[in-house]
Amino acid sequence: MSFIKFIKTASLVVITTLFVAEVSASEMVLKFGHVGKPGSLFEASANEFAKRANAKLKGKARVEVFGSSQLGKDKELLKKLKLGTVQFALPSSVMASKVDEFGMFDMPYLVKDRTHMAKIEKEIVRPTLMPIAEKKGLKILALWENGFRHITNNKKPIDVPADLAGIKLRTPKSTWRVKMFKAYGANPSPLSFSEVFVALQTGTFDGQENPFAQIASAKFQEVQKYLSLTGHVYTPAYVTVDAKHFAKLPADVQVGLAAAAMDTQAFVYKIAAELETTLLAELKAGGMQVNTANKSAFIKASDAIYKEFASTVPGGGPLVEKALMLGK
Repeated sequence: MSFIKFIKTASLVVITTLFVAEVSASEMVLKFGHVGKPGSLFEASANEFAKRANAKLKGKARVEVFGSSQLGKDKELLKKLKLGTVQFALPSSVMASKVDEFGMFDMPYLVKDRTHMAKIEKEIVRPTLMPIAEKKGLKILALWENGFRHITNNKKPIDVPADLAGIKLRTPKSTWRVKMFKAYGANPSPLSFSEVFVALQTGTFDGQENPFAQIASAKFQEVQKYLSLTGHVYTPAYVTVDAKHFAKLPADVQVGLAAAAMDTQAFVYKIAAELETTLLAELKAGGMQVNTANKSAFIKASDAIYKEFASTVPGGGPLVEKALMLGK
C-alpha cells in the first residue's frame, strides 16, 4: 500500500470513528419530558431525578429535562417514547387511557394518604399493574406523585356534589374522571393541561380540578375565585420509559437510571407533603376563597362509579377491593 493510500485509509478510519463517537454521544442524551410548569412538583421531581441519575451515570449518559409540555402533551409524550425520540415521560391520570387497570386511581377517595399509597404500590402496583403496563410496552421505573386533587371554579364554593350541577369542568384525558364528575352532576370535558389557563380565563370552562402544586404553578388562582378542598382523587405519577428502547441501553446505564428513579421517590413525597401546607397558604393569600367540602357526601355519591369500574374492567373489582382493604 502506498503512503498516500495509507494516509487516505487512515483518515477515513479516523473520520468514521469520530462520526460513530458523535452518534453514540448524541444517543446517550436521554430526554425527560413532562407537562409541569416552572415551580411544579413535576419540575422539582424530574430535576432531582436528573441530578441523581447524572451523578450515577458519570458521563456514560446524561438526562436532560424538558417541562411545560415542550416535548409534547401527555399522550404525545407516550407516543414519542415508542418512537424513541423521548426517553422518559411522567404520565399521571392519562395512564388509564393506555392501561385500563390504572383507572383504579380514578376511583374517588380510594387512597387515604401516602402511607396507604406505599402499601398499594407494594401489594398491587409492582406485582400486578407494572407487568400489565410492560406487556403494552410501557416500563415504569418508579412511582412519584401528582397529588390529592381539589376543585376550583368561578361560580360558587363546592360543598356537596349537587353544587357542581351545570359547572363546566375541565378534567384530564381520563374516561373515569369524566364519568365521576358526570355522576356528581357537573358538565366535565377533557383538555390538555397546557391549554387550561386560557380556557379558564376566557370562560370556556368554569373550573378544573388539580393538586395544589399544579394549581399554583399554572397560576390558576389568577383566573379562579373558589377553591374547594375535596381531595377527591389521589393521582400517582409514573416514571415511564419504552420497554424495548430502555432494554437497548447499556446494562449499567439501565441500573443507574432505575436506581435514581427509585431513590427520588422519598424526595418527591417529602416535597409534596410540604407543598400541601405552603401552597394552600399562598393560594389563600392570593385571594382565593377556600372551603372544606363535605367529603362524606362525595363518598356517598361515588358508589355508581365503583360499580361501573368493577363491571367493565376485567379484574377491576378485586383490585379496588384489595386497595381499600390495605387502607384499613
